[in-house]
Amino acid sequence: MQPTPETPSIVLLLGVTGSGKTATALPLAERLDAEIVSVDSMQVYRRMDIGTAKPTPGERRQVPHHLIDVVEPSEAFSVARFVDLADGAIAEIAARGRMPLTVAGTPLYLMGLMYGMFEGPSADEAFRADLSRRAEHEGLPALHAELARVDPEAAARIHPNDYKRIERALEVYHLSGQPLSAQQGQWDANEMRYPATVVGIRREKDDASRRINARVKAMIQAGLVDEVRSLLDEPDGLSEQARQALGYAEIIDHLQGGTGLEEAVERIKIHTRRLAKHQRTWFRKFRTVRWLDVTPDETTSSICGRLAELVEAGSDEG
Repeated sequence: MQPTPETPSIVLLLGVTGSGKTATALPLAERLDAEIVSVDSMQVYRRMDIGTAKPTPGERRQVPHHLIDVVEPSEAFSVARFVDLADGAIAEIAARGRMPLTVAGTPLYLMGLMYGMFEGPSADEAFRADLSRRAEHEGLPALHAELARVDPEAAARIHPNDYKRIERALEVYHLSGQPLSAQQGQWDANEMRYPATVVGIRREKDDASRRINARVKAMIQAGLVDEVRSLLDEPDGLSEQARQALGYAEIIDHLQGGTGLEEAVERIKIHTRRLAKHQRTWFRKFRTVRWLDVTPDETTSSICGRLAELVEAGSDEG
């Protein structure tokens, strides 16, 4: 795919949570004369800073960032809205003669941006009403267990308390007879919406786990519990989507008396490792990724330099 004014070239940086994307993206953007487009479903929310590992105000002054702090925590936010805003940001960056550096992130948002939206069958209101009654009487765990039977891949990536996504996945299966995950797999065969040089940071699993544990500890020390408490106290409250954010859901459960803090922290670590596994699976759909294997002691400067070389090599080939 050749770049055009409507579809400019971009650089796409992949990496699972805790891999060091944010720290590396800053110097990489400076080297490439780029602006950063965040592909993260929770960094869009204002005041959800610590638990989303959002770039600091200083980092955002250093390099322009887009798709961060665009909605209130009380609002719902969809993949379609993200893609619309991201398309606008990419067009604006390219119009200024700079390179869009997209940093991912949330797999579903990434796939929507790069391969387009998966529409699926129209809503079935009768089925949804029946499912709502079942949720009230049987509980969400029963519906999530049903989803695991008919679409284990979708169930693995949908939180057991995420009713809207459970509802949609079961609805798609009910109407089409095919799992939602299989239909979303059609993305594999589609051409990307933007000509992209795709690079990624990859770490050994033990190193990644250590970094995740250290990251969660640092978030707690930085005041994650107080951040969540403050969000819960806001007049408009939190949307269901914001409540289910990794790190926030576990702390909300703790603050509401469901678990002790130590158990909540351990759950965050476990759930973050699961998220990383899920991200690895989705990132494999990008067959042109130039992966950079990094060691625990490699400096950010070294990683940035090697990534820049991969980007330049990919751009030359393009």
